[in-house]
Amino acid sequence: MLYKEITYLVKNKKLMTNKVFFEQVGGSHYKDFEIQPSEFINKNNLLFAEGNAIKYICRHSKKNKAEDIKKAIHYLEMILHRDYPDDSI
Repeated sequence: MLYKEITYLVKNKKLMTNKVFFEQVGGSHYKDFEIQPSEFINKNNLLFAEGNAIKYICRHSKKNKAEDIKKAIHYLEMILHRDYPDDSI
């Protein structure tokens, strides 16, 4: 994509709002999302466990399938234990 086209899309909020979110090291499983998980996580100031759960949920169908869902569940269990210890599994 040409720089001019990217600039237009960013200004019209059709793509990510910061060029750093165009980059991905080690794969391309996030590139097709309209909003990259990392951008969503950072803009919403989410904690580590919440961010990882979102990341694994978003990428499961493009990367590690059931393993990523299990990882997301693991992070959700961490959140339960951290924030709701009386209700934890």
